[in-house]
Amino acid sequence: MSYQQHFSMGSGSRPARRNFEFGRTYVVRPQGKHQATIVWLHGLGDNGSRYCSYSFPSIAVSCFLSLYWHGNPSFKTNFQTSKLSLTKEETLFFRFIEKTADNLLFVPESILERGVLRLKHHCSQLLENLPLPNIKWICPTAPTRPVALLGGFSCTAWFDVGEISEESPDDWEGLDASAVHIANLLSTEPADVKVAIGGFSMGAATALYSATCAAFGRYGNGNAYPINLRAVVGLSGWLPGSRSLRSKVEGSHEAARRAASLPIFLCHGTSDDVVSYNYGEKSAHCLNTAGFRNLTFKSYEGLGHYTVPKEMEEVRNWLTARLGLEGSRS
Repeated sequence: MSYQQHFSMGSGSRPARRNFEFGRTYVVRPQGKHQATIVWLHGLGDNGSRYCSYSFPSIAVSCFLSLYWHGNPSFKTNFQTSKLSLTKEETLFFRFIEKTADNLLFVPESILERGVLRLKHHCSQLLENLPLPNIKWICPTAPTRPVALLGGFSCTAWFDVGEISEESPDDWEGLDASAVHIANLLSTEPADVKVAIGGFSMGAATALYSATCAAFGRYGNGNAYPINLRAVVGLSGWLPGSRSLRSKVEGSHEAARRAASLPIFLCHGTSDDVVSYNYGEKSAHCLNTAGFRNLTFKSYEGLGHYTVPKEMEEVRNWLTARLGLEGSRS
């Protein structure tokens, strides 16, 4: 089921208006007493099912593959060597595929017939197998939209991004729309259930943006943020809006209080060549200096842009402690 959100921003008599249609939301029910609910956010081009099922089309770049398959004979003949004659847009696409290759299993028949990339088996059912029986996981799917990073091609993305760096302009409208959608998913949870947000890559960036909204008590457009977040987890991600964060927090005593009390757990691999380790580290430093004192940053030597069991075990231990969970399996 898709969720359609009409999101308006702007000033004066001519407000800007964009329409965001969110994809299907997947839910993993708690196997024990329901003590916490976490919205978990996928990365660029992925979907919510990545964390809940064994077999599914992932990294939604089938549109790219279909385009090149039908329109670029060299690409059709030899995927690897075709990069020698790629256009600027094709180079952006190939760079994205090349950097995420460690997490992808290329199935030639699937690529030729449907243009689908499938994740390796070890990445699937991540949340169902995580020994946290008291957590309900909600896994939404981002809207499909043009992404500047990929030369304007469309795929699932929580917001638009031109480059993953401090210099990239922030898509405030897209960030707000996603933060509102996430808050809406948590708004119907029982009052005695603790709520949190986590994610991987762009999902982690969106989770961190939601953390700043929770601290400010409002979204970027000024509307009130309604959720009392109890924890935030970000894996291999970055912080949108980092340049203005500190001044916003320091300008409000209440925002500073909320920022200092919000637990945040960040993990990043030192060999990540999609979201650089330095950028992840700078994002953590920016949060800390802005007043998010209850922050843990873990680095993993040699880890690329993916997760490993050791990292997920530390996420499990941290969530268990911060959310006061009972009966977690070891």
